[in-house]
This record gives sequence, C-alpha cells and structure tokens, in this order.
Amino acid sequence: MFTAGAESLLHQAREIQDEELQKFCSRVAKLLQKDDPGPDAVDALQRLFLIVSATKYKRRLEKTCVDLLQTTLCSPKCPEQLQLLCAAILRERSPSDDLSLSCDHVQSSQQLSLVASVLLAQGDRKEEVRSVGQRAFRVLESRQPEGPSLRHLLPVVSKVTRLAPHSLHEDQTSLLSKRLVDWLRYASIQQGVPHASGGFFSTPRARQPGPVTEVDGAVATDFFTVLSTGQHFTEDQWLNVQAFSMLRAWLLASSPQGPSAPDSDDKSELEGSTLSVLSATSTASHLLPPQERLREKAFEYCQRLVEQSTRRALRKGDADLQKACLVEAVLVLDVLCRQDPSFLYRTLSCLKALHTRLCGDPARARALLPIAQFFLRHGEAAAVDSEAIFQHLFTRVPCELFHSPTLAFEFVRFCGDSLPLFGRNLDILKQSFPNLFKLLAWNSPPLTSEFVELLPWLVDPGTAVEMLHALLDLPCLTAALDLQLRLSPAASERPLWDISLRNPSCLEASRDPQFQALLQHLLRAKASGTVEKLVPLHQLLQPMASCARVVQCAEAVPTLLQAFFTAVTQFADGVLANQLALLLLERYDSLYQVPQYEARVHRVSLFLSKMRTLAQSPAPSSMHREEGAAAVRTRATELLTLLKMPSVAQFVFTPSAELSEPRYHRDANTALPLALRTVSRLVEKEMGLLPG
Repeated sequence: MFTAGAESLLHQAREIQDEELQKFCSRVAKLLQKDDPGPDAVDALQRLFLIVSATKYKRRLEKTCVDLLQTTLCSPKCPEQLQLLCAAILRERSPSDDLSLSCDHVQSSQQLSLVASVLLAQGDRKEEVRSVGQRAFRVLESRQPEGPSLRHLLPVVSKVTRLAPHSLHEDQTSLLSKRLVDWLRYASIQQGVPHASGGFFSTPRARQPGPVTEVDGAVATDFFTVLSTGQHFTEDQWLNVQAFSMLRAWLLASSPQGPSAPDSDDKSELEGSTLSVLSATSTASHLLPPQERLREKAFEYCQRLVEQSTRRALRKGDADLQKACLVEAVLVLDVLCRQDPSFLYRTLSCLKALHTRLCGDPARARALLPIAQFFLRHGEAAAVDSEAIFQHLFTRVPCELFHSPTLAFEFVRFCGDSLPLFGRNLDILKQSFPNLFKLLAWNSPPLTSEFVELLPWLVDPGTAVEMLHALLDLPCLTAALDLQLRLSPAASERPLWDISLRNPSCLEASRDPQFQALLQHLLRAKASGTVEKLVPLHQLLQPMASCARVVQCAEAVPTLLQAFFTAVTQFADGVLANQLALLLLERYDSLYQVPQYEARVHRVSLFLSKMRTLAQSPAPSSMHREEGAAAVRTRATELLTLLKMPSVAQFVFTPSAELSEPRYHRDANTALPLALRTVSRLVEKEMGLLPG
C-alpha cells in the first residue's frame, strides 16, 4: 500500500526510542520559542506528527514541548500551517491528562475549529463538549450571516450537536435555525469572484462573474443548492453546502423531543382529508417559528434536489454527487414527515414519481433504499399500498447488483435497521432470502456479521429446510454468480473476478440445457419450497472451486450455520429437528468440493447436540409425532445392520492409525466412523428415539 520510501519512514518512526524522542522534543521546543519559527519548525512538527501517529500506543512527550504546542495553537499570530500541525499532534495524544487547552478566549473561527478538534477528542472528561459548544455559539452570535469566516465554525457546531444536543439553550437553537434558513434558501446565484493574482497586469476591471449553472450546463433559474455548479463559489454558497450536510442531524437534535424522539404516531392517525387541508393551507413562511420555518425551507431544498437529480450530468463527479444528494434528500424528507405529518402528502407524490424513475435506472438503485424505508414508516398512515415497492426492491436489486460492495452493505443494513418497521411486509423479506444470499455469497467477508444478526428474522419453520440447503450450497452460489458475470454481455459494466481463471472450461458447458434448470434453481430470487440435487452442477463448476471469492465464502459458512442452528432451536419441534439432522447427514457427501470446506463444516456438527436436546424436550406448543423420528430410526437401523458384518465392525471400532490424520476426516470415502458416531449420538436409547 505504501512506497518503499514511505515504508522506511514509518519503520524509523516506530523504532525511535524514548530517549531519542525526548531529545527531539527538546529541539522542537527550541524552534517553537523563536519569534519566527520558520520552515525548520514546520519540518520538525511534521516529523513529530509522523512519530506519534505511526504507532497504536500513546508516545510520551516532554511537558515543555506539549505546553508549547498548546501555546502555538492558541497564538493569534502563529502561521496557519504550524497551528494545523500542532492540533494534529495534540489530537493523536488524546485523551491526555496534561492538556490545559481552552477555547474561552479564541476569537478566530478558523482557530476555534482547530482548538475544538483537540478538545472534542478528549472525550468530554471535563465537559469539553459543552464548553466548545457555548464558545462556538458566542462567535456565531457576534457575526452576520454573510461573515467571511463562518465556514470553519459550522463543522464544530455540527459535531457538538451530535455529541451533546441537550447542551444548547433554546435561544441558541433558534439562532442556528434562522442562520440555516438563510444559508439554505438565500445563497447567491452568481458565481464567486476569483482571487486576484496581484501581478503587474492585474486590473480592478476584471470580468464580472456569471450565474451558477446546473449539472447539465444550463443556467440555473432557481435558488442555489449543493448540486449547483460554477468555477468559483462565494462564502454563502460554501455555507449552503455545509448547511445541507448538517441539516438532517440538526433537525433530529433540535426537535422538542430530542434526537431519539419516537415517530409522531398520534398525528399520523389523522385522516387523509385532514392532512390534505393542513398541507394546502400553509402559513406565510416568515411568520413561522424558527424551527418550523427551517422545516419548510428544508422541504423546498429537498424538492429542488430531486428536480436537479433528473438532469444528465456532464461530469462523472457531478453524477456521483447527484446520487449521494438524492439519498440524503429522501432521508431528510423522512425526518420532516416524522416531525410534522403535514409534509406527508406533499412528499408522497414526489417520491412515487421518483421511485418510478429510479426503477429503470440501475445506476441509482441506492436511492431506492431510503424510499423503501420512507414507505415502511409512513405508508400505512398515508393509506398507500407499498407492497409493489418492496417486491421490486427485494426481487430486482440483489439479483442485478449483488456485485456492488457498497450497495450490498447498505442493502443488508437497511434490512437490519428496518426490521421493526416491516410489519406485514416481513413475509416478503423472509421469502426473498435466496436473493439476499447472493449479496452474502459475493461479499461474504464484510457481510457475515450482518447476516448473523439477520438470520433469526429470515428463518422460520416453513423455510428452515430450504435455507439449510442454501447455506450449505453458498460457495456453489458464489461460483455460479461468477459464471453469470463472465457470461454477461455488458462487459464494460462487469466487476473484476479472479484472473487466475481467465477462461474456465465450464463457460461453454453451462449453456447445456441439462444444467440450465439447476442454475435457475440455484439463482432463484425467492424461496421455492422445493429442493434440487445440485451434484451435477457441483461437477460443472468444479474448475471454479479454487477462486479466492469462493474460498472466502466457504470460510464463512460454519459461522453462518452456527447462527442458523441457534435460531432454529428457538422454535423447532421434534419433527423439524429430526428433518434437519437427517439433512446434515445426507448432505455430507454432496458438498461443493472447495478446499478445506468439508473440514470446516465438521459440523458445526456439534450443533447436532442441540437437535438432540430438542428431540428430548420438544417445544410445548408442538406435538412430537412418531413419523418424524421414523426416518432417523430407519437410517440408524441400516447402519447398525452394517455393524453386524465382522469386517465392517472391525473397521469402525478398531480403526487404523490413519484415523489421526486430517485427510481421514475430510475425505468423504473414509469418514464412515465419524458419520456412525454422530448418528449413534442421535439415536441412543436415552433419547427415546429407538425402541427398547
């Protein structure tokens, strides 16, 4: 990741001893005591920052040096570069007991932002958050909205409101709400003036800047937003961008109920006709209280962003910004409707049209997630049937975009965060587990922990058997998805795959009709209620079993199986327990042959003891039916009959020394003792499954 030179510098910084470090601190202290520190001080501070940041543990610095770092940071005459380095070094040492820094007398908002970054890194051990917040608001109160240096102040205010929203007074929240209204809605629509070079040919009669433009190059005819473009920007335009970036957090923090306020269920129960009247008879904006006026302007801003997102951007950077802003705009609209249901009916028509447009644009599928969450939260209150939205989301998106790591992570997080909201739509989520497993199969390392939390919500008595098959076939699914991408005609949109297999032999063979039905079953979008034997498909995809992505997926399966069985034991009766135990035994010799996969699944087999416990003590609400145990008894009888044969009995009960070798347990052809031992535990007399 680093060049050889960078690696060498990092190694030197990590290896420096305390004695040498203290000598270097003394040199830094002498440089900082000069009236004009100069470039030598900059170079020394850069080296000191590298030393303190190159290790995970805190390096001890000389007290005189630490005191001078704080003095230099707070000095109004100190060059900005030195202040930045001093703040960075002090942050690396936080939290620290020898810090005497204070922001009480800092006047410059730029300097205040640096001092605040150090104090907030302390962790609020001495109420630093409240102190920084009060000072930031005093500076904010003393300046006009068009002040030249408030840009450095807003990130400080945003962080304070996130860390300690209740530390602000009512008049302070009203002040910031008023300022945010000005910055969001009334920023200049003319481009900024470029800085004069100061050269001999510079002239005060420079060409006047033109109006800002839209992302498609058209001249902007409406108010400025984060999606407006230009060559140079004015101060209030920068403040507009910052204001939008902190808008959602501020709306949540400054609401009367606080950031953790519940949804306004009491208001949302109003009839649709009443809400329509409320939305139609809006009060004049300038007469509203500051917080309500901010909501109104935030709503207008988000509507403008939705309109701007329909324009075709000329630059890729602007297109990416469109997608991100569209997601944030929908999230802000969700907050507005939670806080004031009168926005609900004005938002519904906008988001319905937006959803229709996004369904045909896979590049912007990420924005479908907040739209779905919006309808999960507000669909019932607005009497909107949102089932079609969820059907499209869970059917199309994972199937077409499983190879996007960012979308995969956000999709799974959306499922987890929205579980309390699904209600009657939870069945759609459960039935879509084969599609969700595509995200898992392709992105198993980062998504395994997310699915461990999600599995208990996906599995139920109706899907348990099919889901266990799907988990055991997960590495095969990874190989099938890889094959699907290699066969995709849209070569320019395909992600990278394992280059060690440039042209697997199974590419052409996969087009054979005898494999198509099996591939379609493996790549199904919803639970089918049926199970197919995929051994021919395993053989077809065997050349891809050593791909790095397939091996990574196989490594995650044991963890997922443990989570699966932990969830199943919460509801399974004896019949289902017996069925799953028998399935495990039958699938042992029909796993996809990935290196080390069978050994890892060995299996997880300890969880069969939980199934035994269930067989002994079935759920109170279930009937332990004899036919459920019959299958296990039949299989056990067959194996016990084999034991009556002398040669087999000798092989099982007095195995050779090879038993201690790992291959003996991994090879399906030599694993009979393990299988017999596992079955015997399930069918012991004390379990009551075999007749005495």
